[in-house]
Amino acid sequence: MTTTRISVRTPAPYEVIVGHGLLGELAALLGPRVDKVAVINPAGLAATGDAIREDLEAQGFKAIALEVPDGEEQKNAEVASFCWGVLGQEGFTRTDAIVSVGGGATTDLAGFVAATWLRGVGVVHIPTTVLAMVDAAIGGKTGINTPSGKNLVGAIHEPRGVLCDLSALETLGHFDVVAGLAEAIKAGFIADTEILALFEANPQACTDPTTAQFREVIERAIRVKADIVAHDLHESLDTPLGREVLNYGHTFGHAVELAERYSWRHGAAVSVGMMFVAELARLAGHLDDAGVEQHRRILTSVGLPVTYGPGQWDKLLGAMKVDKKARGDLLRFIVLNEPGKPALLEGPDPVLLAAAYAEVSQS
Repeated sequence: MTTTRISVRTPAPYEVIVGHGLLGELAALLGPRVDKVAVINPAGLAATGDAIREDLEAQGFKAIALEVPDGEEQKNAEVASFCWGVLGQEGFTRTDAIVSVGGGATTDLAGFVAATWLRGVGVVHIPTTVLAMVDAAIGGKTGINTPSGKNLVGAIHEPRGVLCDLSALETLGHFDVVAGLAEAIKAGFIADTEILALFEANPQACTDPTTAQFREVIERAIRVKADIVAHDLHESLDTPLGREVLNYGHTFGHAVELAERYSWRHGAAVSVGMMFVAELARLAGHLDDAGVEQHRRILTSVGLPVTYGPGQWDKLLGAMKVDKKARGDLLRFIVLNEPGKPALLEGPDPVLLAAAYAEVSQS
């Protein structure tokens, strides 16, 4: 089977490698100076982490296993401190490296540990979920959660490479695949509308990891992320054409995650978030009815949620005000003028915000 190499042309460029059976690429990505490697994986992927560690040891690396809790439970200061402690005990130096094996929570955590240990050691991500492949593992954003919100503590720390082995997705549950595809659909709405066309034509094929359509969706979404972060790695451009555009649907989505104590899958929350900003864009005069209905049609066609329970507005609004995209008391939302043409909506009228919530909170 073919292997696709997608370049991320940031100041420290690297490749996202997509294909099957990619473990043979790992040693080259780590580089010749690396001696010790910490493989960080969640408990649910212990066997996979052990297999990678054993492969590294067979190639002459000193590899250790660092098992962390599953899901968002790993993304906190206590788990990061545990990882730092192990790295200290094992004598990790600046020429050593970390390999993450898992979903977006694991790439976030492992990247943060790599960014902060000795002010930065190398990291290679091996994402095992759709969400991590198309979003979390690419672009160098790392972070942990606090009681105040999601990803409020973090750093930009680019990986040395990303290995997206599509075989890992074939054993995922259907909704795990679908939830991750919310980020790919987001990429379609903000940039590559051909992704939307693929879902409109055959949503079933786009959710099946064994099809050519699925692979095309994944690779197109990766290219969107790679192109955007290459132009604005640190989210420094005060324009919706910078990295902030990747936040489409996320401000409301992160608020839902916090309200639900991270029991919702990230993609499910982002799906509702995209529906919210689509309704907000319509109310603010940016997006037409057809654009809003396209959101609803595509998201529901793959089984993603587009509504959230009523009576939660005050809690959600409070969470959005401390979102990392906010500027002081000013809420900022990426909206669409039309699919593929994002815009920035700053400080929208509170009446419009409440009305948009009313639209997505109807049962």
